[in-house]
Amino acid sequence: MKLENLFKKVKIMNSALQDEILKLKEEKNAIILAHNYQPKEVQEIADFLGDSLELCIKASEIEDKDLVIFCGVDFMAETAFILNPDKKIVIPTLEAECPMAHMLPEDVLLKAKEEHPDAGVILYVNSIAEAKQHADTLCTSANAVKVTESLPHKKILFGPDKNLGTHVADKLKDKEIIHVPSDGHCYVHRLIHVEDIELKRKEYPNAEIICHPECKLEVQKACDVVMSTGGMLRHIAESDKEEFVIGTEIDMITRINSEVPGKKLYPLLEGAICNTMKLHTLEKIRDSLINEEPRVTLPSEVADKSRKAVEHMLEVSK
Repeated sequence: MKLENLFKKVKIMNSALQDEILKLKEEKNAIILAHNYQPKEVQEIADFLGDSLELCIKASEIEDKDLVIFCGVDFMAETAFILNPDKKIVIPTLEAECPMAHMLPEDVLLKAKEEHPDAGVILYVNSIAEAKQHADTLCTSANAVKVTESLPHKKILFGPDKNLGTHVADKLKDKEIIHVPSDGHCYVHRLIHVEDIELKRKEYPNAEIICHPECKLEVQKACDVVMSTGGMLRHIAESDKEEFVIGTEIDMITRINSEVPGKKLYPLLEGAICNTMKLHTLEKIRDSLINEEPRVTLPSEVADKSRKAVEHMLEVSK
């Protein structure tokens, strides 16, 4: 399958609520952005689906829309505001918080910077804006190694995801990666164990096993391929293989099934569900379009400082 066909709009289900959302979207001159972990009915009404990097890039390109409905978790909507401070950024429910992002509060990062004044600071985009403003740059699971290579520092403060930081350290032996905090993690990917891989190899001996770099390093080492969700989509579309075991949030399979037909996909762990990603129901999306709330905003100083780190990441990612 050609890459240019990968990001086509998913076919819309014929539901009255979805039709109402699409009508409101046109009336409001709005765009709906959704992460790959959103459920099927939300994926179907989104204008753009993507992983964290792809959503950052798309947010940086929004020019002709008055309203952005962001179906993801809080840090993603904050990043959209950082890149579009003059636009209305709305998240269907404020309860959609990323637990990992809140594992690195501002004061913890500032203390680490005091202890390691010679270190560069790379934060996973899965972090709160108050912490982002103190970073040299950001990264996503798709570009973490490339971004780390871009900094001249030999010592790197990396947070909040320890597993992604360990992934980077394993690839870049010349960098000293200091994890801030010491055990930041995604609770969904932490559920996946090496034993799950061993079971799937027996169950599906012809399948290639792919996992996300938010998984523990021993899980990554036991898999065949490690990549971001956007990378998974491209890899599977281009591969001659027919069977894949997918080690990430369960609804990534929903997206791949809709855009890469003819492949056999199996979850590495059936219980890999991000509960906060599922809080954006069609009803809440409709209401957010009608009311243009809840708005996501940040203090201008925080947004301005964070923007430098986001823009550096985007420049390195080109």
